[in-house]
Amino acid sequence: MSESFDAVVVGSGPNGLAAAITLAQKGLSVQVIEAEPVIGGGMRSAELTLPGFVHDICSAIHPLAVASPFLASLPLAEHGLELLPPKLPVAHPLDDGRIAALEMSVPQTALHLGRDADDYVKLMAPFVRSYLHLVDQFLGPFRPPRHPIAAGRFGVHAIRSAKGLTTMFEDDRTRALLGGVAAHSLLPLDRLATGGFGLILAILGHAVGWPVVKGGTQNLAEAMRSILESLGGRVVTDRPVKNLNDLPQHRAALLDLGPRQLEDIAGDRLPKPYLFLLRRYRYGPSVFKVDWALDGPVPWKNRLCREAGTVHLGGTFEQIAASERALWEGRHIDRPYCIIAQQSVPDPSRAPEGKHTLWGYCHVPNGYPVDMTEAIENQIERAAPGFKDLILARTTRSPAELERHNPNYVGGDINGGVQDIRQLFTRPVPRVDPYSTPIDGLYLCSSSTPPGGGVHGMCGHFAARSALKHQFK
Repeated sequence: MSESFDAVVVGSGPNGLAAAITLAQKGLSVQVIEAEPVIGGGMRSAELTLPGFVHDICSAIHPLAVASPFLASLPLAEHGLELLPPKLPVAHPLDDGRIAALEMSVPQTALHLGRDADDYVKLMAPFVRSYLHLVDQFLGPFRPPRHPIAAGRFGVHAIRSAKGLTTMFEDDRTRALLGGVAAHSLLPLDRLATGGFGLILAILGHAVGWPVVKGGTQNLAEAMRSILESLGGRVVTDRPVKNLNDLPQHRAALLDLGPRQLEDIAGDRLPKPYLFLLRRYRYGPSVFKVDWALDGPVPWKNRLCREAGTVHLGGTFEQIAASERALWEGRHIDRPYCIIAQQSVPDPSRAPEGKHTLWGYCHVPNGYPVDMTEAIENQIERAAPGFKDLILARTTRSPAELERHNPNYVGGDINGGVQDIRQLFTRPVPRVDPYSTPIDGLYLCSSSTPPGGGVHGMCGHFAARSALKHQFK
């Protein structure tokens, strides 16, 4: 007799594991099916360069994991997870030697911002105090606010473009800092709501930091698997699902897959109007990623960069905006905006004694074939002369290679689709319940559902709640 489960989950990324845990917490029998030999999706780590150097394959810095209402409710530390905050969440050096630094203290951050100090504190301090209300509201599907005053105050600023938001400030360091954080959205910085991306990540930097996972992001996936198994859930790996008929018997199936993968395995069962909308889903820009094994710490000119977990390289707000606009026009500029993560600074276990790892990428158009290694390394060298002399080994991942590693990253889109105001709450199609599909008992729980990309598990958690409501009354 074939096995039977209350629920099966396809995919073991943060959302697939979150969905499985949510269901198992209700006493349901759950099996997670992973196509790859190793679980984790975007939460994987490996010795990509040299023995003893542990690199995060995709996600690396985790403010959303700390702030996530669902992940915060789990006993992750009891299952081996240790998060390590760097002394400084974010550093943003400018070409003239000055720096904008986001510290956990709002007043300390303001000290780096010259004449904008008082205005920065006035804007950020109330949001930091109410950050739990904000993440509760915005890490999920669209719904009436439970804390309308906090949501309303935030929304007035969050709806603005990053360009509009920075007009509140005069110092180019403040503008560069907010622009660098907002550019994580992979959107042109004159688009509505890009200011909100910058604000929420800056707020979390003050409230919870931008930590790394000790020993590699893979350990977050393993801690979630350990919790699931303690609840009676099961995980099987190295088992691709090509069709819904490949699944064991179940009452509900939750797919940690994107729209294209949904069509691949269930398109013959989906009604044509739904398929039409699914095919109109918009994927966004990609990244070109490099991992380095280094013979020592990065020799940043500014000492604050040496203490930062994340360094943004891209110059002024105007230069960052030009870089982000270019990728939407199908091109890159010679000095691209780069996100650099120094996991081995707070976590020496990532590399042999005296050595370091480095992780970095720049944004590129979807599917872009150009090798950006030299451009990224030149950006680092400008801020850290002598960096290139420390390189022991490197590995690169182009958009095509990212997609081969994780098919949800279509064209290398690590956010699972454009996260602009048109598609943030209506992903993957406009639907009252965005996690449901026209097939009874079939749900989507990937980052192509609200609230979108990032390691927070909330897409999976809300999809599982939908399944509980409709299939397990």
